[in-house]
Amino acid sequence: MNSPLNRHTNILDFALSSLLRRKSKNLSLLVVYTLIVFVIASLIFFVQALKHEAAQTLAEAPDLVVQRMIAGRHDLIPATYGEQISAIRGVRSVTPRLWGYYYDQVFGANYTLLVPENGVVEPGSIMIGAGVARNQRIKIDDMLTLKTSRNAPLLLTVQGIYPSSSELISSDLIVLSAEDFQEMFHLPPGQFTDLAVTVANPREQVTVATKIAELFPDTRPILKSEMLRTYDSLFEWRGGMMVVILAVAVLSFIIFAWDKATGLSAEERKEIGILKSIGWETSDVLQLKFWEGIVISLTAFLVGVVLAYGHVFFFSAALFEHALKGWSVIYPQFRLIPVVDAYQLTVLFFLTVLPYTAATIIPAWLAATVPPDAAMRS
Repeated sequence: MNSPLNRHTNILDFALSSLLRRKSKNLSLLVVYTLIVFVIASLIFFVQALKHEAAQTLAEAPDLVVQRMIAGRHDLIPATYGEQISAIRGVRSVTPRLWGYYYDQVFGANYTLLVPENGVVEPGSIMIGAGVARNQRIKIDDMLTLKTSRNAPLLLTVQGIYPSSSELISSDLIVLSAEDFQEMFHLPPGQFTDLAVTVANPREQVTVATKIAELFPDTRPILKSEMLRTYDSLFEWRGGMMVVILAVAVLSFIIFAWDKATGLSAEERKEIGILKSIGWETSDVLQLKFWEGIVISLTAFLVGVVLAYGHVFFFSAALFEHALKGWSVIYPQFRLIPVVDAYQLTVLFFLTVLPYTAATIIPAWLAATVPPDAAMRS
């Protein structure tokens, strides 16, 4: 083993022993540092995973959704609109859709009611999300009572419950037949909630949307790409709700990093003076403090990231899921697919590890340039 390597190894050994001698101070520092990295990394992992889930969900969405707008509000759209849209060049199919919302006054929850395209639900039966089942405390073959728009009871039998793996999109969902949907809301004949449009050539989606808007000025065509951007903006906004937590974490980091940078303790300055007096060079002292800073900052970073990973992907970000998932009463319970953004993780590394390491070297350099006898008397 060559001499330079031996020298670095010895300095690293001394750095570790030096940290252990002040274990109470360094342990408290490590805990705060780890907590900061944990909070920031949890937020990054959670937002990225939700955006990934949204993208996966919308992968099966229609190319275009056409809504009718009256006075700036979403209104029912006639079936005749779909017939004329299907005649537009490039349109492969147009599917009228029926869906809406129902407020349960007893449980104070909002349900999403949907009529499936394939008609898998028979009249009098429903498929429900796991959140609805928990909220209503019902299971398969139980009865669910809804009130129609005319205040009449509608009895429906639970035919099935969607698995927990789909709970992100099905938690508040009730799938029912077109006949029961009509009984619930008493819609005018030939009226639908919106139209799902499939375009033969994906590159012509914008062109088809423009033609639809020109043909029907009272409609709003929504592209799949616009839906994706909306979900991205939504989760970014929900992530912004956590800025308060993030700001507190960053402020805490700045405070203890600044405290480290303002100067060494009398014991540390004395230690540097002793090392200089026995032959240590200034570069050796800087290497010592560099390794001390690296050990603490890198340990805090790795532990914080690992804890954040477990917190988000194994415990569903239990500390702040209510602020980011968005449901209040019908609350989804699901395990996110692990998604790690390498770029943001790299930025987090440079924003947390490097500043602290630099903060340990600067005061050490100032103390190392002082004559040994003066440092030992300070």
